[in-house]
Amino acid sequence: MPLLSVRSLSVAFAVPGGRVEAVKSVSFDLDKGRTLALVGESGSGKSVTALSLLQLLPYPPASHGPGSSIVFDGTELVGAREGVMRDIRGNRIAMVFQEPMTSLNPLHTIEKQIAETLVLHKRMNAAAARARVVELLRLVGLGDAERRLDAYPHQLSGGQRQRVMIAMALANEPDILVADEITTALDVTIQAQILKLLRDLQARFGMALLLITHDLGIVRKMADTVLVMTKGEVVEAGPVREVFARPQHAYTRHLLAAEPKGAPQAADAAAPILVEAQDLKVWFPIRSGLLRRVTGHVKAVDGVSFGLARGETLGVVGESGSGKTTLGLALLRLIASEGAIRFDGRRLDGLAEGAMRPLRRELQIMFQDPFSSLSPRLSVAQIVEEGLKVHRIGRDAAERRAIIERTLIEVGLDPASAERYPHEFSGGQRQRVAVARALVLKPRFVVLDEPTSALDMSVQAQVVELLRELQHRHGLSYLFISHDLRVVRALAHHVLVMKDGRIVEAGPAARLFGAPQHPYTRALMAAAFDLEVVESAATAQ
Repeated sequence: MPLLSVRSLSVAFAVPGGRVEAVKSVSFDLDKGRTLALVGESGSGKSVTALSLLQLLPYPPASHGPGSSIVFDGTELVGAREGVMRDIRGNRIAMVFQEPMTSLNPLHTIEKQIAETLVLHKRMNAAAARARVVELLRLVGLGDAERRLDAYPHQLSGGQRQRVMIAMALANEPDILVADEITTALDVTIQAQILKLLRDLQARFGMALLLITHDLGIVRKMADTVLVMTKGEVVEAGPVREVFARPQHAYTRHLLAAEPKGAPQAADAAAPILVEAQDLKVWFPIRSGLLRRVTGHVKAVDGVSFGLARGETLGVVGESGSGKTTLGLALLRLIASEGAIRFDGRRLDGLAEGAMRPLRRELQIMFQDPFSSLSPRLSVAQIVEEGLKVHRIGRDAAERRAIIERTLIEVGLDPASAERYPHEFSGGQRQRVAVARALVLKPRFVVLDEPTSALDMSVQAQVVELLRELQHRHGLSYLFISHDLRVVRALAHHVLVMKDGRIVEAGPAARLFGAPQHPYTRALMAAAFDLEVVESAATAQ
């Protein structure tokens, strides 16, 4: 008998005017010590399937269809009493969610959150629970475990928070660990470390692993079997090697071909330098003592110099905290900095805000998460029109509307959707709205800050193709900030590798990707393209 047997699982949600079927007759088995991956794009039903295992969906409006069955170690979970589920959740089946910052309680210390499940299921006293928490933190590779006990989630990095979530899930040595997109927002080196950690822990405890992901590279390295889902249905299933080598369904072939590919069009070697930085520094003061005197500095950007030609893309890569985003904000004069910044030969550093304002339309930025960067209270038309009004482009509302509609068409959106709001769009569509907001002002330089990190791989490929096409058509210069080196390779002409605020390697993209010289760069490349275990790039010299 398999450890977990799911048969004809269907889940529907009651909505005004009817029902939405999120999962349709899904069946699979999961054996002890094995890894099963559920893959598919956003909205395919992966997470709803996983949440059903622990009966964590809101009932109602969610409901299971007739014949739905989830049998775990001989116990039927569909319709099980709350007492039965309480004994299973966090004890025998544990789950690690996608975004640890929203999954961890910001008001409680790390110790309290991990110890909670030990006290609940194991009836441990405070001393025993504390000792077990320290053991778990060491097990998941979190340094200075004792010192971290009193830390709050916001005091940890993304990778550290994810390790805490894994420690919490493993506290009672569960039979099944459900991992829902746990590496999506992590740097490539941290991603490799987390995946190695999961493999090691799985071998140590003999637990089964259910992976929910849209990253087929992770599936290839981690899973024994795979279920490919779209629109709530399983369209293909089987051993990973067989499905990846000989995909039968058109949707599976679409996913396998969806990774951003190709390279940017060759840039004009004679193009003049558009953006230039010389010895750029952004230091944040550290204040301490009763009088709050400056006792040191956090050197977020420390002596960075480069030039970006017109029509070219400069990729900036590095782990979280390396200074990538700070560099982009400094170039746009959105934060204070020292050192020379030139745009089209004109010095920007030292300019008063009044002198900078006319240049703002030529210097634009796209943020990482379009959902949080687009106002939920404004329609798409209002969002795109805002810049036109600020810079007084268009004689009247009718002319501005015509400009908006042309821009929406250019980024691949239906002009009829202009009156809709951001929550009515998919992630990829929202990112196209963000592109339209920047493009409508006809800029010459755009900072792209992780614009594809939260998107499905197929949508990533579409956005990359759009950005390449717009660059070729309008001669745009991009500063492309990302931890996803596959996307950087598809977009960038040149690459800067940053670590601790400094550039450790720079050069043409073809050379850096083909023959990286610095150990830190090699660690990033190994983590991104091989997904093999690498020594932490944070300690590379």
